[in-house]
This record gives sequence, structure tokens and C-alpha cells, in this order.
Amino acid sequence: MLSRSCFVALFVLVVAVPLAGAEEPTAKVVKSHGYSEAIELGLGKTRAVLCPQAGGRVLEFSTGGVDAMYFDEAEKGWQPGRTIPITAGRFDYGPELTVRPHPKAWAGEWKAEVTRSNGAKLTSPPEDAGIQVVREFKLITHNRFVGLSCSQTLTNTSKEVREVCHWGRSFSPGGGICVVPLGDRPSRFPSKYAMYEDGAVINVRTKDDNIRERDGCLEILAPPRKPKLGFDSYAGWLAYAMPNDTLFVKRFKTFPDRVYNEAAGLTLSVWYPTGPRIELEPIGPRERLKPGESASFTEEWWVLPHPFPKTGQQLDLKALAEQVAKQTATPN
Repeated sequence: MLSRSCFVALFVLVVAVPLAGAEEPTAKVVKSHGYSEAIELGLGKTRAVLCPQAGGRVLEFSTGGVDAMYFDEAEKGWQPGRTIPITAGRFDYGPELTVRPHPKAWAGEWKAEVTRSNGAKLTSPPEDAGIQVVREFKLITHNRFVGLSCSQTLTNTSKEVREVCHWGRSFSPGGGICVVPLGDRPSRFPSKYAMYEDGAVINVRTKDDNIRERDGCLEILAPPRKPKLGFDSYAGWLAYAMPNDTLFVKRFKTFPDRVYNEAAGLTLSVWYPTGPRIELEPIGPRERLKPGESASFTEEWWVLPHPFPKTGQQLDLKALAEQVAKQTATPN
């Protein structure tokens, strides 16, 4: 099999809780979140629960009781062949408006194995879409902290050239403030963001009272007029301040000289409807894959302590950006 760039989408979720002694990571099959064959990875106070039975994703990532994922309780009624919500730590591939449907990769049953590194490898079932997805999970350490690493590999198993892109689609609990740094490159959008209107209309010249620009960042303070937003920032991170005094950070590489093949050339999207959840969506550049080729993208996720502003206060965005720079690392 040819491999052009080893499409390894590496997601690292690191929580600012010290490691407990010299404990070793563990991996085992458990019943959890309504699933009979979940895989639990554990190290000290850190716990990750994976879901091979529906969509090959993360159901929970928690340390000291703090979970960065939003899980819909309706999932607990899962049965083989039954349609349920697919929530929590989801991953996908695009481009959104033109990608071939891949329901088995999205919600089907994946092959799973616990690896010698006390991690897990999940493989998507074959389907007509012609893209094979492999995700490998393991707990890692970063200085005194514990993280969850996920590598996602996309391979073109069809007989024709395919164009795809990485697309992160994880859910976190709603009610927080999303921070998108603008970076040092000018936006193509007059509003510095795009709002998806009804009928797939993409509005790049709009204003919303719940979105403001301040200290080099855009803040999404609450659900906007339309929930789906797109950004062309090359800063390579976003942060989500949650009301439980926790900051969820995603870091990822951006490629200013490459083509981004989402409809508006997005590097990042946020879906923030009224309700209990928000979707944080890093987007990778176009990968043009010949038969047998693979491609890669990397995300790193971090959970850090950070005070949520009280009524009448606002986030200190300069301090937040400094915290991100000091306590997280740019993906390799």
C-alpha cells in the first residue's frame, strides 16, 4: 500500500492534574455508557472510554471528575441496528457538502483490539465510500499530566482518485464561551467569520451580538442567530471556556499555502445551537489521494483550569492566550 503522508490525525487531550506516582496505564473491555463492549483506558485519576460498537469514538475523557465531552443520555438505549444520537468525541472526514455518504464509518460497528501499549486500535467497516479509517488511542504523559492520544488514518481503498479532508466533530457541554484567535494573517471574510444561513447560503458579511472581536480574538459568547460558523484563521488553536472553570483547548497545524476544500475554505468551524452542547471542528487541508494512498492531520486537545467569568466580568483574553502558549504545545 502506498503512503503519501501517513494520514495520522493525532488528538491529544491533556488535563492539568498531576500523575499519581509511577502507575502504568491499563486497558480493558468494560460495560459503559450503555455499550457492552466499550474499552476503558486508565492511568491514575484519568479515564478514557472508547466506543467501537457505534462510530469508533471517545465516549468520555475525564480526570478528577472533569469531562470535556458531552454525552447524550439517549445513547444508553443503543442496540445493534437501532438509530441513536452519535455524540461525545466524534471524528469524521469531509468535505462536508460533497463527501460520499459513509454511514458505517460514522455510526457502524468497528473492529477493536487492545494493543500491547495499553491502548486500543479501532478500524472502520468496509463500505462503498471507499475510505478506510483507523483510529489508535492510548494514554500518554506530558510532564506531570495525563493525555489521550488518538491517531486517525484515512486510506483510499477505491480504484479512483479521491479528495478528502480531516474534520473533527467533537461535542462539549454548552453554556460556555468559545475563543477563536485571529492570528497574524488577514481574513478573507469581512466579518472575520462566515455564518451559514438557511439553504446552504454562506454569509461572510454579517454581524451578531453574541460574537465580538477583542484582543486579537473572536469570542462566541452564546448561541448566535444561526448556529454554524466558519473561520479561516491560521493561528492553529481554539479554546472553549466552560462554566466549571475549565478551559478545553484544541491545537492543530494549519497550512496557509495549501488548498482547504470545504465550501468556504475553512480551517475551523463551530456549531453552537441553543441547547446543551457545542461542536468544535478543526478542519484539515485537501488531501488528493490516489488508490492505496493515505494522508495525515494532527490535533491536540488540552483541558486546563481557568476561571469562568462571573456576571458582569469577561475573560482576560491576553492571559488566556498566554496560558495556551505556556501550557500546551504545537503539534509536531
